[in-house]
Amino acid sequence: MLNFIWIFFFLTAFATAAFKLLVLGDTKVFSELMNAMFSLSKTAFEISLGLSGVLALWLGIMKIGEHSGFIDLLTKALNPLFNRLMPEIPKNHPALGAMVMNIAANMLGLDNAATPMGIKAMQEMQTLNPHPERASDAQILFLVLNTSSVTLFPVTIFAYRKQLGAANPTDVFIPILIATYMSTLTGLLAVAAVHKLNLLDKVVLAYLGGITALVGGILAYFAGLDQAEMLQQSALVSHVILFSLIVSFIAAAAFKGLNAYELFVEGAKHGFQTAITIIPYLVAMLVAFGVFRASGALELITDGIRLLVNLAGIDNRFIDGLPTALMKPFSGSGARAMMIDTMQTHGADSFAGRLASVVQGSTETTFYVLAVYFGAVNIKQIRHAAACGIIADLGGIISAILVTYWFFG
Repeated sequence: MLNFIWIFFFLTAFATAAFKLLVLGDTKVFSELMNAMFSLSKTAFEISLGLSGVLALWLGIMKIGEHSGFIDLLTKALNPLFNRLMPEIPKNHPALGAMVMNIAANMLGLDNAATPMGIKAMQEMQTLNPHPERASDAQILFLVLNTSSVTLFPVTIFAYRKQLGAANPTDVFIPILIATYMSTLTGLLAVAAVHKLNLLDKVVLAYLGGITALVGGILAYFAGLDQAEMLQQSALVSHVILFSLIVSFIAAAAFKGLNAYELFVEGAKHGFQTAITIIPYLVAMLVAFGVFRASGALELITDGIRLLVNLAGIDNRFIDGLPTALMKPFSGSGARAMMIDTMQTHGADSFAGRLASVVQGSTETTFYVLAVYFGAVNIKQIRHAAACGIIADLGGIISAILVTYWFFG
């Protein structure tokens, strides 16, 4: 899919530029394409290197959180819920432990830890699958929960916003929490409707009710503020929560007798490596999307959508953030490039820049997760997994647009 998207950007850019040259007489368009290629390849390199310090900081903090017992704590907290949502998995089966550890790692932004545990969970569930080539109900629900991306620590988004000049990189934290919650809830409801799950079970209701009450409380609190106060309070709450979590990780490590400093250094070492690793991917996608934009192809698409939106009498500012939303289900690196391009073009603190950031944090890459997790266990019949994943994505994207208007509109 990513290969198709990458080729599409270049071929469409060439076709559009050729039309503008041959039909419209635009002799500068190919020069603009080449300028976009060179300038954006340089930009991708500079952004990646600039991220190394911030990534080192957060990966160091995450390493402390990983070893201080927070994943184990979340695992114990979520086990009763998964026992009810996936009744075909026996209690205390290894699949449950791997599954909950994967979800917990995703919550803390530990991507490197999350993917192996997700594959392990799929493999364990496959041992219970009576039809090995056909996705089971439990596997589908697990996959949809992954695609809806429950994230408490959107670290990379903060890092990119800081690198691209945001005055307050974490001001999107509360909007992302709300959007990712809505994405997860939408995905769960979609799967529950198909699987006929009993969401009225008292344990399930307690979990969903508690989380919904928390999110509802956040919404109610901010609903009573004017926009300036809302932004100020959102930034304050974000800072307090994030720093409190950091201190909690460190305190828990100290309580367990761990060397928090050495754990931090061990995790931080991966920060520079991660920044270097993403350079070729970022160059590839930023350059491809850059020539797509420079050719005028993106403008044709957005102008068409803007015309329809204007005819409907709807505010059209969200359209500039749509590239990230449209790319997100297909490619994580592609969506990241769209987010960066949007923040560079419109500004990190612009409405479009903040919307792209919230969209990026609201969902995961559905088709990538499908390919990796189902491919790991050779499942060929995915049933309704893709449809439910896209529904979760749609719920997250719509929520991201609405909450961005609410906070920053």
